[in-house]
Amino acid sequence: MTESDSVRIDKWLWAARFFKTRSLAQQAVEGGRVRLDGQRVKPSRAVRVGQHIVTPRGEETWEVQVIGLSEKRLGAPLAALLYAETDDSMAARTQAAADRRLAWQGQVHADHRPSKKERRDLQRFRDRNAP
Repeated sequence: MTESDSVRIDKWLWAARFFKTRSLAQQAVEGGRVRLDGQRVKPSRAVRVGQHIVTPRGEETWEVQVIGLSEKRLGAPLAALLYAETDDSMAARTQAAADRRLAWQGQVHADHRPSKKERRDLQRFRDRNAP
């Protein structure tokens, strides 16, 4: 962790492993998907300890409080020490995961891959019902 009292937000998001590359972090910040203390910011905005960040991570939205700073990408266990997720964020992510699980269970799933004949039949059915 660095000795400085602030780090660029795009570097921090990359170092904390919210994004795979710094350019993806920069694009998310520029696109307005990342908020610092409730406001849209530019990628060069400085992040300080104690500030709140709302950021997407995959399909989920994370709300975290900055508790550490780093300009270098760290291993996952060390990167997790840079932030603390809020209780509301954890509850929302848990609920979203449960909703996705229920949606998956409600769908009909085949018990096997289609055979060559079944694929041909499906293709014929789709071709007949195409607009």
